[in-house]
Amino acid sequence: MNKTGSLYVPGNSLFHRLDGAVKLVLFLCWTVMTYLFLDLRVFAIMLIVGIVLLISAGLPFKRIAFLFWLMITFTLLNAVFILLISPRFGTTLTGTDTPLIPLGYGKINAETLFYVLTLSAKYLSLLPITILCIFTTQPSAFAGSLNRIGIPYKISYSVSIALRYIPDLTTEFKTTLNSMQARGMGVTKEDGSISQRLRNLAAVVVPVLQSALHRIDSVTNAMELRGFGSKRKRTWYSGQEMTPMDWIVALIFVIAATIAIVLKINVLKGFWYPF
Repeated sequence: MNKTGSLYVPGNSLFHRLDGAVKLVLFLCWTVMTYLFLDLRVFAIMLIVGIVLLISAGLPFKRIAFLFWLMITFTLLNAVFILLISPRFGTTLTGTDTPLIPLGYGKINAETLFYVLTLSAKYLSLLPITILCIFTTQPSAFAGSLNRIGIPYKISYSVSIALRYIPDLTTEFKTTLNSMQARGMGVTKEDGSISQRLRNLAAVVVPVLQSALHRIDSVTNAMELRGFGSKRKRTWYSGQEMTPMDWIVALIFVIAATIAIVLKINVLKGFWYPF
């Protein structure tokens, strides 16, 4: 967390200079392209482009490590659950069955393995763009950009507050967890059974949620005292006009999303399985 209390990492890359609304358009277009397809070739290209863009932003890995490993863990768990629960699901997509790994109650076939690989690539292709949009955008600038494209400023300001308080809540959760562990109420394997660890975790989560609700109430009262919402419009301290580069980047990604839709309708219609 930086000095502004947000996830924003200062920098001078192209993504840092882009308008917040353009980043939102980019993220939406990228998400549309991701969920249109079930084709490993498409996701491989998107993942490579995303990694190149992420490297160009110059973000330190230690700042994005938590989100990175969280997404990797989710993808691995999702893959394992699919393989264990539906070991022959790929057959419904390809019409073929090539058994590979025995499980006792069935066999994981090659089609399901390839489907899981494709699905994992789909999720991971979203990771670089998500990190870029979160860590290269100042909350206030992003809220001002949203308001400028027509989103009510109350909603825009809510987004800004949420982005600012996520790091604070994360820090408070870690602090509370460390204090509980110091009292012998940990959440690791050495701290008891699963039920006991869940009770210990609940003892950490509940105070953090109560603190979050208290903060929400305090912020709400402070905003009401300052007359927030009494006017139909408001100005933004960090507001800025869109530059030609913003328009060019937005246009490129809108065109890319349009091409993706055309390809989905006419060429890449279903699950791609090369074998």
